[in-house]
Amino acid sequence: MTRRPAPADDDAVSARLTGEPAADLSRDTEVPEHGNGSLFTLEQPSNRKLAAGIADDIEQYIIRRGWPVGEVIFSEADLMERYNASRSIVREAARLLEQHTTARMRKGRGGGLVVTRPDVEPVTNVVAVCLEYEGVTPLQLFEARVALELTAVELATERVTEVDIERLRHAIEAERNIPLEELWQHTHDIHVAIAEVAKSPAFPLFVTVLTKLVDARAISHASGTRAPEIYHAHSAIVEAIIAGDASLARHRMRRHLEAITPYLH
Repeated sequence: MTRRPAPADDDAVSARLTGEPAADLSRDTEVPEHGNGSLFTLEQPSNRKLAAGIADDIEQYIIRRGWPVGEVIFSEADLMERYNASRSIVREAARLLEQHTTARMRKGRGGGLVVTRPDVEPVTNVVAVCLEYEGVTPLQLFEARVALELTAVELATERVTEVDIERLRHAIEAERNIPLEELWQHTHDIHVAIAEVAKSPAFPLFVTVLTKLVDARAISHASGTRAPEIYHAHSAIVEAIIAGDASLARHRMRRHLEAITPYLH
């Protein structure tokens, strides 16, 4: 039999994440030999896998804390001690958290891992790649958006409050002040505002993702020529919601969305 030291960091971090007892690091790990005298390689988790496990554990901690945006939850030293992990593994975990827009590492005095507000952009990019792989056509993507937004506008009509009415009217006014050449970047804003009035957190997220994906496949310069039509359609939908007429709001939303189809490519 041949002996070699067991990697302390890997064992300890694995134990922290799985709940299993850590290996006895005071003794060497025995490694059996092949018949030809070569050694079996004991499979140890890669640094990246350990970092991903730490990142997942921290995300669950953030969720349990109620997602305290802006709060410094751990310093780098705290993380190294908490997970008995090397600096390189902790920094890789922090990089993954930043990639997920869950938290970021702030340097300097009073620095550490700061909880951040999740960003929908990475989600949109990942969904776009998955849809490309599945061969989803622009029309199929658009059909999903129509189904989602018609439900959102109906729920918004049922649940709208005086505060919501003020917000919707403000959104319409803000849209009218957007320069024509920039309108295409903001046409989804009112759709997200309506989805928020539906009072279900899933709707704004999914509407944001789908509208961005549909807009990315549409001819952007079309917004300039259609600006008055877009303003009018959005205003008409909002007024139907405020009036409490779900049937009219759905009809106007469907007609508005169907007007986009000639610009899909």
